[in-house]
Amino acid sequence: MGDPQADRAVPPSGITARLTVFVAAVMAFLAVLALALSLSAGRVAERWVSELAQAATLRLPASEDQADALLRAALHVLETTPGVASARALSADEQAALLAPWFGAALPLDTLPVPQLVEVIADAGGYDPEGLQARLAAEVPGAVLDDHTSWRAPLIAAADRLRLIGWLVVVSIFAAMAAMITLAAHASLAANAQVIRVLRLVGARDIYIARGFVRRFTLRAGAGAVAGVVAGLIAVMLLPRGDVAGGFITGLGFAGAGWLWPLVIPPLAAIVAFFATRAAALRRLRTET
Repeated sequence: MGDPQADRAVPPSGITARLTVFVAAVMAFLAVLALALSLSAGRVAERWVSELAQAATLRLPASEDQADALLRAALHVLETTPGVASARALSADEQAALLAPWFGAALPLDTLPVPQLVEVIADAGGYDPEGLQARLAAEVPGAVLDDHTSWRAPLIAAADRLRLIGWLVVVSIFAAMAAMITLAAHASLAANAQVIRVLRLVGARDIYIARGFVRRFTLRAGAGAVAGVVAGLIAVMLLPRGDVAGGFITGLGFAGAGWLWPLVIPPLAAIVAFFATRAAALRRLRTET
């Protein structure tokens, strides 16, 4: 909070003070949205990774005369494999739905040699994919097990990059806030150059004069950041919930302890304003000595 007397020794800053409040509020609002979107995108990617980690797909050869025998043999292998919770052969309608985006809904599957797909769900402990593939190669020739490893790796990388981008955006926002507050502090110091000379004549030291500007800009930046965080949280709460758009945007916003992250923004904004104003004030006062 500093010394209130030092704040009273500095004349009102006018437009620069209001500009500081406005900039801090806007930057805090954007920081809340950046955090919410990056954290929610990371959660969605993690959920997809978790779901893919528990699921696998077994593709059986398209053989008209041996299709039933291959399916029975594959199901027997899967049901007797430790770590496999369930195994289910996809119906013709389900396979047609999977192929519809590429070949259209009118695809005549009964006239085409379409491989049989089997959905494999692992339990919490999981199974040995290499060992299962070896058993399938011996008992079900031509069967191919896809444990979705090639799908999980890009999603994990995407989740990590989304988090990194989110933090880079937040850092950039605070850097822009520091730059704007520095400019506002320079403008306020220039506008009060005559007052600074008078204060020096009566014995005020530069550090005392600087404290007046630092206290004013720090408190205003903190107050503006509080307003921006409140507005940002309202905007986040107005985002569509998980039951909208078929669940595609499920998880937007904060969850659990993530709601505590916005509470860190106002203190950080005040700290940024403190150091930015202090550096600008001391530098300006030294040049006018």
